[in-house]
Amino acid sequence: MSIRVTRENGIATVLLDRPDKLNALSSEMYHDLAERFAELGRDEEVRVVVLTGAGRAFCAGGDVGSMGGYDVVAGRRRSRGHHRTIVNLHNLEKPVIAAIRGPAAGIGASLALACDLIIAAETAYLLMAFKNVGIPPDGGAVFLLAQHLGIARAKELVYTARRLPAAEACDIGIVMKVVADDQLEAETRALAHELAMSATYALTLAKRMFQSMYVPTLEQLLEMEILAVGGARLTHDHQEGVAAFRDKRKPRFKGR
Repeated sequence: MSIRVTRENGIATVLLDRPDKLNALSSEMYHDLAERFAELGRDEEVRVVVLTGAGRAFCAGGDVGSMGGYDVVAGRRRSRGHHRTIVNLHNLEKPVIAAIRGPAAGIGASLALACDLIIAAETAYLLMAFKNVGIPPDGGAVFLLAQHLGIARAKELVYTARRLPAAEACDIGIVMKVVADDQLEAETRALAHELAMSATYALTLAKRMFQSMYVPTLEQLLEMEILAVGGARLTHDHQEGVAAFRDKRKPRFKGR
């Protein structure tokens, strides 16, 4: 199994467990994550959720090896299925902590940003890698990044697709704390325990209040995203981006 969930003392840890692929998400993993987040939302014994990755990465994005051919109707259905993962994570009515090391790229960055708090190892970085395979951001990345940074800073990261190191991410307010790699688990566990022992229903209400501040909602943005990403997958640049990734070469984009 590529998704593992453990529960202990009111803390549920969701582990992306595909280290040989840097925890890149397959379609099966999207589905499994959506189900696990929904299940954890219903579990009254779980008071805090931790999301992390096995090995040297949090999540390197979607599995590019499965990209390429695209059918509009099937793609729309698949996108809505994938969006359940982000929506179920974002709407979990309990605190969620992302513990990241190595890359949180593409949809991996979206997963981290959909959590309430992020603790990062020194090796961690966020990367809005979408343009590198010729598609606009997905997984609610525009919505989530703009919430953290405002539109101007969000555009810079999307347009440049540059790495955002953990230290800089902490300086600009995306990351709560940066710790040594070998301290990531202990620091995350300490924070999770602190939150689990607190008035978590009050935190749930606070979370709802934070979410009510933003218009459009995440769900509305994701509907717009289906149209944008669906169109992009039919372009030359997307096909070229995927081919270049597989061939380990620089893509030759044409803007169409």
